[in-house]
Amino acid sequence: MDTDKIIRTICFFESKPSQLTVTKLSTIEKILTESNYMVQTKRLCTQSKDMKLHGLTPVVSSNSSASEIRRSITLRLSFDKLRIRSGYPQYRIHPRVYTRGFLRRRIKELEKTVNDSSLYLSVGSLTLDEAVSQMADFLTAGNTSFNIDLTSEKITLRFTYLLFQIIKEDPGKTFLFTFVFNNRPSTPYFPSAAYEKNGYAIGLQPTNLSYDCRTLEEWLDKMKAAWSEIYDLFYKDPEFLGIDSSIAPILEVKGSLVKFVNRLGYSFSSSVTTDIYLKITNFLKENNPKPTGLCGLMFPCLEDSALAREYEKGNFSIERNIYLSLHSGLGIDTYPVGTDEDQNRVLDILRLVQGLSNKYRKPLSVRFVSDGKAKIREKTNFQNEFLQDVVIRPV
Repeated sequence: MDTDKIIRTICFFESKPSQLTVTKLSTIEKILTESNYMVQTKRLCTQSKDMKLHGLTPVVSSNSSASEIRRSITLRLSFDKLRIRSGYPQYRIHPRVYTRGFLRRRIKELEKTVNDSSLYLSVGSLTLDEAVSQMADFLTAGNTSFNIDLTSEKITLRFTYLLFQIIKEDPGKTFLFTFVFNNRPSTPYFPSAAYEKNGYAIGLQPTNLSYDCRTLEEWLDKMKAAWSEIYDLFYKDPEFLGIDSSIAPILEVKGSLVKFVNRLGYSFSSSVTTDIYLKITNFLKENNPKPTGLCGLMFPCLEDSALAREYEKGNFSIERNIYLSLHSGLGIDTYPVGTDEDQNRVLDILRLVQGLSNKYRKPLSVRFVSDGKAKIREKTNFQNEFLQDVVIRPV
């Protein structure tokens, strides 16, 4: 098997997931492996709509365990009672429990239905209230992600508080959550994935194809050949939504976009003011035989080991990240935040990204990550195979 031919993810989008969906994913994986592709992950994304049961009083269910009740009381926050004191939000905790009778527990239902710990799951986009109502289930779930669409929201400290509440309760879950703006549906990359219709999308790990390439053009040609090969395998299947041609780097040397740029003779800092990233993104959009999802360039701060080192050296500030996102990238991704970071600073960044996304009608996202312990100027200890540990800088 050609180990540089890597499928980062196959994602099936299904409104009513079942074991049949899991079987379909395995069938797609088999077709790809028989064509000498290595499949890294299989994923399933469903919709969060149609899950509310209206007109029911929130009560303690007789099926709720004592631990569920305690956790619901702790985590059920009243966002309509926000008060600002010294720049930080204070919330009133409701002395009542919202259970299955008030809002169906979509996250818990999805995990129970699929019952396969090898799959990565997503409930797509949730509103702030839906996210808060299901927070207990999210924190106790396995690899289940979601996002909150802030395209048209009035962004206040309610949203940053949710992020820092996750950091406080279970910081590892920050990897499974993001804010999105003008998001495009049917991307197989989590946690930005959002359901639009049933079917499956495929995303490669194209940086591995660049390892022995001496020019940018050679790498781009390899990507195009891989897209064509995958398209030929599935184009007759009506459930095939397409290929998300996004560049999604990963920690290892072969998977690093920055390492490839270095091999072309550029330092990361010098590459930022060239047109190399524009060339890449233009190619992604113009040569994909069946595009779906984001089809852009990702700069995941801690998922690309070389980029993480640039961050530590001060060469990947939040300002530079936003600049690259605006002309070539897809947003702020796996960017480390200290537990003592000012929430108002995070609020300012969310508002800026929202404004830029709306001005240019460009899909962007913001995913901050934390280990729950490291403050600014302290080193992280994520214990996550996908994230590089770094000394945190102020955002």
